[in-house]
Amino acid sequence: MKKEDLRIVYMGTPEFAVEPLSCLIEGGYNVVGVITMPDKPAGRGHKLQCSPVKQYALKHNLPLLQPERLKDEAFLEALRTWKADLQIVVAFRMLPEVVWNMPRLGTFNLHASLLPQYRGAAPINWAVINGETETGITTFFLKHEIDTGEVIQQVRVPIAETDDVGMVHDKLMHLGARLVTETVDAILDGTVKSIPQEDMAVQGELRPAPKIFKETCRIEWAQPVKRVYDFVRGLSPYPSAWTNLVSPQGESFVLKIFETEKTVVVHTLSPGTIQTDGKTYLHVAASDGFVDIRSLQLPGKKRLKTDELLRGFHITDEWRVG
Repeated sequence: MKKEDLRIVYMGTPEFAVEPLSCLIEGGYNVVGVITMPDKPAGRGHKLQCSPVKQYALKHNLPLLQPERLKDEAFLEALRTWKADLQIVVAFRMLPEVVWNMPRLGTFNLHASLLPQYRGAAPINWAVINGETETGITTFFLKHEIDTGEVIQQVRVPIAETDDVGMVHDKLMHLGARLVTETVDAILDGTVKSIPQEDMAVQGELRPAPKIFKETCRIEWAQPVKRVYDFVRGLSPYPSAWTNLVSPQGESFVLKIFETEKTVVVHTLSPGTIQTDGKTYLHVAASDGFVDIRSLQLPGKKRLKTDELLRGFHITDEWRVG
């Protein structure tokens, strides 16, 4: 079968899922339909906002479905009419068997980690938070348990110590787009030799990648500076690490932190103690040194460099974070 004859249904929602879809369309693959999340209210006006994948689908006149429930019979009937030979999932939702088992060639997923490591909703964030020096992307066939199907292909990607999650996201997004088309070609050629994840060699324990919530992003200062440094870059620029900035009078502000440097040094200060000249630098004590805050944001304000913020917001050594 030629790629022009292979009927593909594509499922995805965020920006990460747009690049693979674009590669398929520009590569001449036959995408017969796109499935994405329903529009959601966003912003101060709570206006309905469509997903990046929907925006792309509308721009390229691709048939589109936005089911509330994936087991809804009306959705399933609409999906059957597309007569997909293959389904591709990139950053979407957990699919019921009635959906992933529908195409004759199956359904494969692009996951932003080196499975079986970092199964879950936020693999890129957790790889950086945990100080990994390598991550990657994986295509695998779907089965019942989430992120556990047989691996088709993988690509390894180094993580530099200065990379934040946004940088790693973009690397994986572009490499993942190419891996999706390569996986489709391998399926078409009949050259796929998928490997059960339980047969793959893994060094150390398996690390999960659970969904990240606001409280997940709160900085714990009573730990080594390297842990704080990795935590901040693993959440930058989104959803962003945060801490409470507390004045000597007890007034508290939520402070988002996007960029830091680290200094390991022996000190006797309690974690969360601030050292600053009030003009150019803001250092926070951790268990084995200081975290130098380089980029931050106060509520209702834009992201600023530390010296820019200190020009308009007076902070002294009597303040603290926690």
